[in-house]
Amino acid sequence: PKTILGTGHNVQALLEPIKSDKMIIKLLEGTHGQGVILTESYRGTLTLIEALQAAEVKFLIQEYVAESKGADLRAIVVDGVVVAAMRRQGQDGEFRSNLHLGGSSENVKLSYKEEKIALQAARALNLGVCGVDILQANNGPVILEVNSSPGLEGIETTTGKNISRSIISYIERSIQRK
Repeated sequence: PKTILGTGHNVQALLEPIKSDKMIIKLLEGTHGQGVILTESYRGTLTLIEALQAAEVKFLIQEYVAESKGADLRAIVVDGVVVAAMRRQGQDGEFRSNLHLGGSSENVKLSYKEEKIALQAARALNLGVCGVDILQANNGPVILEVNSSPGLEGIETTTGKNISRSIISYIERSIQRK
């Protein structure tokens, strides 16, 4: 989704590329869905951003993708290969899909487009290991975020795959190349 770093003094100009009643505000220091806020009105978004800026809190503003319905895909990429993927679904009425917030998960096989975008994200950021979160939007899959240090407990439990072993093998191969 469209994403903007929350800097600058003209808040209305900052929001112009996304301007909508519903927007997502993400604190840069959050984890496990904490510090992720869904605003319900443009005016409310302006007020929240002004408060965050006054407190000198760093944040992102993201377009709200309503059609994802509180779900996302998590793909784990290791050395240019998607080694596991799951679909996460938030609880009823919850827009965040994090398992730490009571969301559920299921093992999935990514579509060609979903796998391609996950691999492109890992390559673009030059990450040998990462978790790529993908939203299923009306115009196709979009990257929600890329985690350079993804948690593995939920996806290993969901998929039954030993992702840790894949990561260790990747590290061993990397060391041998040097």
